[in-house]
Amino acid sequence: MDAIHTLLRFFQNGGPFMYPIALVLIVGLAVAIERWLYLSHAKMANRKAFERALPLLKKRDYQGIIALGKSSNAPIARIIASGVARMSQSQRRDDIELAMEEGVMEAMPRLEKRTPYLATLANIATLLGLLGTIIGLIAAFTAVAEADPAEKAGLLSQSISVAMNTTAFGLMSAIPLLLCHAMLQTKTTEIIDSLEMAGVKCLNLMGNGGGSPPAGKPRPQGNLAGAPA
Repeated sequence: MDAIHTLLRFFQNGGPFMYPIALVLIVGLAVAIERWLYLSHAKMANRKAFERALPLLKKRDYQGIIALGKSSNAPIARIIASGVARMSQSQRRDDIELAMEEGVMEAMPRLEKRTPYLATLANIATLLGLLGTIIGLIAAFTAVAEADPAEKAGLLSQSISVAMNTTAFGLMSAIPLLLCHAMLQTKTTEIIDSLEMAGVKCLNLMGNGGGSPPAGKPRPQGNLAGAPA
């Protein structure tokens, strides 16, 4: 209870700028939690979709892969399906790789969405803290100028202490938001790297195994680079 009481006094003594800083902190934490849950779900969905697509690739079941890409929300399923669909039009490895890279680029904005806001919110919290401190100091010196000379030192010390609360709270809000931003960026980069590695692995399987493109579409002349002649 003493800790809660101390926090309440700290918040109340900080002045009106404590409220917008608290709002920035709440919004930032909400964004961080939503992004963490989304990225965690995307990572698990990609893993499950890749585990389903790999046996289909090994069996050369291209229709099954295309159906998986249409039914699954996992980016990796759509990326592999894009490569298989392009393989029905061109057997060149470069063309298939470009189609899969396009799928990765389409997935990136959804993975990176709203994460940059955290760095912006951290900067806003810091600046609001500094602004609150400066305005508090201006008010403190104005009050001291009109106070009794015997009370000036104590009044100035107390006023400065209160004014510095906003800077402290701004930094206390900005630091965890910056940490969340760094963690989410790292998690996003790991997912994008895993998509690229999975795409290369699938591309190698398509290139080394030969086989036929999806049924119902003509197969162009030539083979994937690296495929048996």
